[in-house]
Amino acid sequence: MKAQVQEVLNQVRPALQADGGDVELVDVSDDGVVSVRLTGACGSCPMSTMTLKMGIEKTLMEQLPAVKEVVQVR
Repeated sequence: MKAQVQEVLNQVRPALQADGGDVELVDVSDDGVVSVRLTGACGSCPMSTMTLKMGIEKTLMEQLPAVKEVVQVR
């Protein structure tokens, strides 16, 4: 499943990079929790929680039903 998650992250990555940020896949747990690290401008942006939940998490959950949650690690 990690490879599938990475493929979906690669789809959202250009939007993040356009704003000077990026996303790094840290881990995918057996129970469907995806851990990511927001880097660059996204790492310190006050809207990063919205980006994480409404952008990254929503896209992952739509395309991969096994994903239950996306969490940010530092």
